Parts: sequence; C-alpha cells; structure tokens
Amino acid sequence: MWDLLFTNVHLATMVDGYGEVRDGAIAVKDGQIAWLGRMDQLPAGVQAASVQDGAGCWLTPGLIDCHTHIVHAGNRSDEFEARLNGATYEDIARAGGGIMSTVRATRAASEDELLQASLPRLRSLLAEGVTTLEIKSGYGLTQASEAAMLRVARRIGRELPVDVVTTFLGAHAVPPEFAGRADDYVDAVCAMMAPLAGEGLIDAVDAFCERIGFTPAQTERVFAAAKALGLPGKLHAEQLSDLAGAALVARYQGLSADHLEHLSASGIAAMAAAGTVAVLLPGAYYFLRDTNPPPVAGLRAAGVAMAVATDCNPGTSPMTSLLLAMNMVCTLWRLTPLEALAGCTRHAARALGRSDRIGTLEVGKQADFALWRIARPADLSYAIGHNPCCGVVQRGVLRVVLCSEQI
Repeated sequence: MWDLLFTNVHLATMVDGYGEVRDGAIAVKDGQIAWLGRMDQLPAGVQAASVQDGAGCWLTPGLIDCHTHIVHAGNRSDEFEARLNGATYEDIARAGGGIMSTVRATRAASEDELLQASLPRLRSLLAEGVTTLEIKSGYGLTQASEAAMLRVARRIGRELPVDVVTTFLGAHAVPPEFAGRADDYVDAVCAMMAPLAGEGLIDAVDAFCERIGFTPAQTERVFAAAKALGLPGKLHAEQLSDLAGAALVARYQGLSADHLEHLSASGIAAMAAAGTVAVLLPGAYYFLRDTNPPPVAGLRAAGVAMAVATDCNPGTSPMTSLLLAMNMVCTLWRLTPLEALAGCTRHAARALGRSDRIGTLEVGKQADFALWRIARPADLSYAIGHNPCCGVVQRGVLRVVLCSEQI
C-alpha cells in the first residue's frame, strides 16, 4: 500500500541528462519515492491511499534555491535609484549603505517581524515548485542578531512546506562597532560559531571574500574555525575582483563558490579537483548591470557542476523567481535549458551537501517533486514571467495540485 501515486505523467528524473520517462508514474511511501517508471510497468495489484492523475504534465524533482538571503528587514530601492544616477555598489557601501543599511533594519526587527517580512518572498518561491531553500544570516553581525535570523530560518522550515538549510554568514561585512578593526571582528565571528552551532542553528559557514568584504587571510580564519566544528564551507567569491577565493574554499573542500564573475583558470582547476560546485547568480549580475560574465565555458570544460540560484537579497538581487534565474543563465550566459534545470535540482543539491537525499527522482530519495503544465522540460527556462507549476509534493505530502486539464 503506497501513500500516494501519480499516474499519467512524464518524468524528468535528472539522473542522466533530463532522464526522461514518458507516460510514467511515481509512487510515494513514508515520505520517500517508492517506485517510478513507465505506466505499463506498474506492478500488478498495486494500491495507494491517494491516486492522482497527472493529466500529461511533466514532473521534475522539487526545485532547490541554494543561495538566498531571504530573511531580512528593510528595503534598498533608494540605492537602486542611486546606482542609476551614477553611484557604484562600492561607493554606496563605503558611504554606510549597502549591507549596513539592511543590518540596521534587521537588528531593529523582532523575530516575528523578520518572519512576516520574509513570507511574501517565500511564497513566490514556493509557488514555483521550490521544495528546498538555503537561507543565510549576515544582516545581524552580532551573536544575538545572527542567532535571531537563524532561528527565523529554522522556523520557516518548521512552519512552511519547505526544507531550509541554514548558513552562517557572520563574515558578511564589518559592523560599525568594529570600524577599522576587521581582524577583531573576525575573532568575534569565530567566537560566535560554536554557541550558534551548539543551538543547532548552522548547517554551513559562508563569508564575503572581496575588497569591500574580507581578505583571503581573514576568510581562511573563518574556514578554519568552521572546520574545527565540522561545518562545511561556502564562499561569496570573485564577484567584484579575483582574490583567489574559489581556490581557497576548494582547499577546504568547500561545498560551493558563488558568483564567480572574475574567476580565473587556476580557480576553475582548483574547484574541479575538489568537487566544489559553482553557484551562478544571474540576478546580481543583471541588477548591478555587470558586464563581466562568469567563465561558463571554462567551468563546463573542466567538468565543474554549475548550480543556479536567485541570490534573493535586498541590495543586489531582489529576485524571488528561480524560473527567471533559469532563463537568465540561458540568455545571458549561454547555459542550455538542461544545464539550467540541473542547476536548480541535481547540482543545487550538491551545493548544499544533500545530493544523497534530494535533487533527482530516484527510489529511496525524499519525495520532493513539482508538476508542470508544459510540453517539454526546456519550457521551464524558455518563458519569461510565466509560472506553469500546477502541483507540488514536499516530503511526500501533496501541497497543491491543479492538473485538471490535459496540456
């Protein structure tokens, strides 16, 4: 007796390429995928507590947004306007805006207020078939306010139908109380880590390695502290300049290096050797009107897995559509639709260290999947501003299904 059976669907398992199974079915038991295959291969006499007719829809793994800053307070549309009037991102940051503007608003907000501010952004992503979401801290920059952000992220995972992976980003910016004392602040970040991890609030550790962020030496101190606690590393690397951050995170066997617009050939080689995932973030590239794309061809040639994420944040990527991110990586950087979908499923799972349980449709994996009223998987990165999601199953629970008509 299965808990749930979807029939009359086309499966994109994402195991090998799209992994297409036409005229298929998929079964769920105890929150896991129990069987999948062609309809004419269904075992005789099977029963399910709930049987759903997929009406010829496509079914993919649930989408995974593996890089977001979705928990924050405040708005930075003023900076958007300032940039359009000639100010640069670095000008704004040095004048006390940028990340620090959001830090002030986030510190002033209660946990309930942070949750309420985040809900509209979350709902947009969940409506597009997102079943797993990474949420970074980094807008508190004190132990108490970082803990508050991370507690809200954990609460989202408990109260909403989405799995949340938390990342501690204390090394996001130097707060005003440590002005001119960046090394002292790095000490504070390293000291915060153990108590936050002790509360079960951290799944991974990130840093902003950049001229207006932290030096490679400072970043390495953060990674060393994380390693001592058994926490994997991720890194905002090579977004504005090449500080060899990708090679640094690869040396620590980090899960991912993210942004990478200024990634060098040596950085690519280091990532390939370590198995570190490249997380591509087209929203920030577009929003900042960058003209230096990440070296996609070099990453592809080296066999580096490329994930795709929204980078949802208030200053440089106020984007809450993973489908739009898929279109952007195709149109701006020439990824294929297959690479874009793999970037939001199989490779995004790797970037979170969860490829053993999510990211592909395989027996024994968590039953996270999305149904789409589309003609072929490439449609997901083809359309702009259109959401064809018509059903979502998360941890085996049917969230919504609207597949009432044949496509």
